[in-house]
Order: sequence, then structure tokens, then C-alpha cells
Amino acid sequence: MKTAYDIIIKPIITEKSNSLVDAKLQYTFEVDPKANKVEIKKAIEEIFNVKVVAVRTVNVHRKAKRVQRYEGFKSAYKKAIVRLAPGQTIESFEI
Repeated sequence: MKTAYDIIIKPIITEKSNSLVDAKLQYTFEVDPKANKVEIKKAIEEIFNVKVVAVRTVNVHRKAKRVQRYEGFKSAYKKAIVRLAPGQTIESFEI
């Protein structure tokens, strides 16, 4: 059985994700590709002790990458955008 820490891999902190935090209380995480929305919701609520209103997921496909004469790919991953109830925050994202 998967634990909450197996489902949530890491937070995604970019300029766009920070603007979502400020405007709409939406946080972005990289998650296990096999996890579904219900598992993601339970894991976030368990780890951060917050109330999750909605979860949206995106499968980010691999992208070609080239460094000088070597060619390869960036890894594919699954991204979850989690919306919290009003008045709730995750302190880990505060900088």
C-alpha cells in the first residue's frame, strides 16, 4: 500500500505556480504517475493538514533535449494542481 509520501514526490515552485498560490490558493505538486485524484487529495490533506476542494491533474510528456552532440529526453511526469478551501495555506510554499 502506498503512503502519502510515496504519492506526493515534490512541490513544483515556478513563477507561474507562485502566481496561482497568490491569486487562487492553488498549489502545484509532482505526483506518482499511477496516482488518481482521490489518492492525491487524501495525501495532501494528510501531509499538510489542510482541506482540499479540488484536484486537477496533467500528464507532462517527455521532451527532446540536446546537449552538444548528445541527444536524449527529459523525463515525463504527472503534475497535480490542488485548490484549497478559503483561509487555508501551506507554509512550505511561503518564501
